[in-house]
Amino acid sequence: MKFTLSWLYDHLETQATLEEICVKLNQIGLEVESVENRGAAIEPFRTARILEANRHPDADRLQVCRVDAGPGFENVQVVCGAPNARTGLAVIFAPPGTYVPGLDITIKAGKIRGEASGGMLCSLRELGLGEESDGIAELPEDTFPGQSYADFAGLDDVVIDIAITPNRGDALGVRGIARDLAAAGLGTLRPWLAEAVEGTFASPVIWENTHTKACPWILGRTIRGVKNGPSPEWLRTKLESIGLRSISTLVDITNYFCFDLGRPLHVFDASKIAGGRLIVCQGAGETFRALDGEDYIVTPEDCVMTDANGVQSLAGIMGGEASGATEETTDVFVECALFDPVSIALSARRVGLASDSSYRFERGVDQALPVAALEAATRMIIDLCGGEASEVVSAGEQPAWQRDATLAFNRVRDLGGLDVPAQESVALLEKLGFEVQDRTDDAVRVSVPSWRNDIAQKPVLAQAAKLESAQAAKAAEGVAHCEAESDLVEEILRLKGLDSVPAVPLPAVSVVPGTALTPKQIRTARARRILAARGLVETVGFSFVSHEDAVRFGGAPESLRLLNPIASDLDQMRPTPLVNLVSATQRNSVRGWADIGLFEVGPAFSEAGQQLVAAGVRSGHTPRYPEQESKPVSLWAAKADALELLTQLGLSPDALSTTADAPAWYHPGRSGVVRQGPKNVLAYFGELHPSLLQAAGIDVPVVGFEVFMDSVPEPKRRKKSAPKLSSFQPVRRDFAFVIARDVPGENLLKAVRGADRNLVAGVTLFDVYEGPHVPEGYRSVGVEVVLQPTDKSLTDADLEAVSERIVAAVTKATGAALR
Repeated sequence: MKFTLSWLYDHLETQATLEEICVKLNQIGLEVESVENRGAAIEPFRTARILEANRHPDADRLQVCRVDAGPGFENVQVVCGAPNARTGLAVIFAPPGTYVPGLDITIKAGKIRGEASGGMLCSLRELGLGEESDGIAELPEDTFPGQSYADFAGLDDVVIDIAITPNRGDALGVRGIARDLAAAGLGTLRPWLAEAVEGTFASPVIWENTHTKACPWILGRTIRGVKNGPSPEWLRTKLESIGLRSISTLVDITNYFCFDLGRPLHVFDASKIAGGRLIVCQGAGETFRALDGEDYIVTPEDCVMTDANGVQSLAGIMGGEASGATEETTDVFVECALFDPVSIALSARRVGLASDSSYRFERGVDQALPVAALEAATRMIIDLCGGEASEVVSAGEQPAWQRDATLAFNRVRDLGGLDVPAQESVALLEKLGFEVQDRTDDAVRVSVPSWRNDIAQKPVLAQAAKLESAQAAKAAEGVAHCEAESDLVEEILRLKGLDSVPAVPLPAVSVVPGTALTPKQIRTARARRILAARGLVETVGFSFVSHEDAVRFGGAPESLRLLNPIASDLDQMRPTPLVNLVSATQRNSVRGWADIGLFEVGPAFSEAGQQLVAAGVRSGHTPRYPEQESKPVSLWAAKADALELLTQLGLSPDALSTTADAPAWYHPGRSGVVRQGPKNVLAYFGELHPSLLQAAGIDVPVVGFEVFMDSVPEPKRRKKSAPKLSSFQPVRRDFAFVIARDVPGENLLKAVRGADRNLVAGVTLFDVYEGPHVPEGYRSVGVEVVLQPTDKSLTDADLEAVSERIVAAVTKATGAALR
């Protein structure tokens, strides 16, 4: 919110300096973002008059001028090259030592072609104020020499820009800011009373309101016989000083009240309203051209104003080009309305159009001001443009904005940490416009002024559906009371000065601080560390991918298609992070870095919802080492990555099983699914399907895995006892079994583990062989069994016995035979 000091003085009578005003604004919560003194840079420049101008004796294009620039410079000789320099002309003079911003030079006294020159006569371009370049600036004939040009041009008015929090719609008007400063003790608020204008005829334009939810109350009146044109200088200067462009007197008047009182208005050209009726209603898909020259499509969610020809205004946001006031306008219809803040905010975002009006309506305007604002605007239009006003017409009703709030005096100390006497608290609230309704020794009940829409408003609660109605009503009543009381405490603290509120730490909940991360966040961070420790490099990808890529990974439902993607190739929510990892692999591969391992722990999306997935890929070949051949990456590496992650997250390998029904983006014969029980799918792993790699432009082997973090159960919390460590050496024995090819290897491993649970401490598959000396349709599977005795060393007989039990268990479970 920008305003000038002179504009502030229209509403605030004060002797405070600029610095004091800025300090007080910060103290009461209206944070000063910038202070711009446009006149500071041109303060040294003076108004002057050329007493005499003669041609330079040694230069045809130069003139030697005698200049009167006021005290100290009554008769200064200046050499000037401007073609319009002439005797009697009022000009702008720069004394020696003046910095000229438009030329980036500092003026020095000296000689030009042999003639003394004690300054410079300037153009507006040289002052950095315009594009004039044909000669020096020409000031009015009655200009008095010696005056500061900044003061002469009205450029010494400081512009202050403050930040407005969303709840302070009242501070979006200069009067609201002046009210706060006056309440804080920095002057007196000047009285403001709108002079009523009596209507002399019935308005030829009337209202009809069929959308009272978005527009509860709307007023208007016709003013005929006006003469529109350029605004007077005082009005144009006020608007231009805060960055607004002067358009015409009628439009400038509405902009003036928008910033002066925080009250948006709009003027229609009455002659362009067809049918003599403006209807406030919902949009119906019409195309509407606004005053900014752009076309917008309005929907039933938008509030519009229509006449017999169609939409004439997007209500509360911007008027239409077809009915806007121009220099030819002679009859205007002035609109002043109240709009629902939420409806305006949603419409402005839906159509992508924001304006000074919508910015104020979204934050709430003074609900009791429309009548007075319409009268004040009418008076100014008649004063500046002439004309005759009609009677006021309206539709809808003024909403019941009256609200009360109660403050217990000790709450200022308890909530704000500042001990403010009861009488002072009441006085501060009264300065802000609150009126005392009832008071006791301990508390006060006040009525809230109409311009403070943020105080004592009914809160919106998301209460549990199963909550009893009586309990819910009691809770809502308590919340409303607490919210309103807290609002009053905040007002008192603001006026006392936010910098005076002591910094008091919140009481500690416990001696030992609680955890900063949830169990899910801890597991996610741990998963990243585990995969990084296995040599994979973490990546972070978009949750959006191309529709074509998502189809290859089996997940491209239309319900997850983006209607407004940030890029054409990012129009689908990704079904798995593998999509991004495969793309990253392709980009690295074509740049000569094919042997890489990548992972990401991130979201995946399906019609069932969102889930967290830890995915990884390995591509190319394994590293080359002495006496070790480099080989293509295998599915066993991907399986090892997935199993290691699951194990480290607390799952026992004995509780896991593997099936061969991996989804279609994996190789059908070289992939698998890790399960816990028949239904809980924990992970996929394997080689990626050749057709997928071909479509992605990858010509090296790629294996991958996906671990579904949300499906991994939390480890059971058990009281840990000291581990029982055996004092005897473990014994390792290798077995090779010939087993049918269609029998899962896991069945064999489970049979080995179950052969003797007291001795068998671990089973590892280390070899799979098919070829000579193994029957067709069979394979040889080699496993290493770790036997851990606990009470005695194993004898040869003991080893023979446990070996026989292992072979028997495997044969019974799988039909395999010892090789």
